Amino acid sequence: MPLQKIKKGYRKTRYILYKETLIDFKEHFWAFVGSFIGIGGIAYFNSHHFVDSDTVYLIGSFGASSVLIYGNIQSPFSQPKNLVGGHLISAIIGVTIHLIFPEIIWLSAALAVSISIVLMQITKTLHPPGGATALIAVIGSEKIKHLGYWYVLSPVLVGVLILLFVALIINNITENRSYPSNNEYHKKYHTFKKRITKKL
Repeated sequence: MPLQKIKKGYRKTRYILYKETLIDFKEHFWAFVGSFIGIGGIAYFNSHHFVDSDTVYLIGSFGASSVLIYGNIQSPFSQPKNLVGGHLISAIIGVTIHLIFPEIIWLSAALAVSISIVLMQITKTLHPPGGATALIAVIGSEKIKHLGYWYVLSPVLVGVLILLFVALIINNITENRSYPSNNEYHKKYHTFKKRITKKL
């Protein structure tokens, strides 16, 4: 009996590893195109409207968001509500904490990220790059800090809307990709996955 369980576990592991390591060139292509246009669009907007802004619009958390919304579009963290809500909540928290504790970096950095996580959980807008958005408000350049609450609108909201606009177009070009994700699709996928793993 224990040997059967080990074999069954081995087969499941092998199947999961096989599925996770499959190379899907079409998926990689569209992930590349989406992230290229999304980040490129933000950089273009920055360079043409804010020449002396020291690329303020290109905050690091947008790179992490691109991984999710172009490379893992079915993830709950990638959905528009999470993308927009997660960044905005985190930006507001980051700026607020920086204004309250401007000199105590270790405290303001820790509080900004921790409070952002909890508020994203409460509002069901959990978006991992949001933690970086909060942190950037605290430890970013002087130009970022000088923006105050404008940081929430610009660069955060403007950048997020550019990323979302591109995602809504690129992620729906082919029939195999659908964004925002369809809950019915998720249910069918998980039902199918359970049946396969049981057979293994």
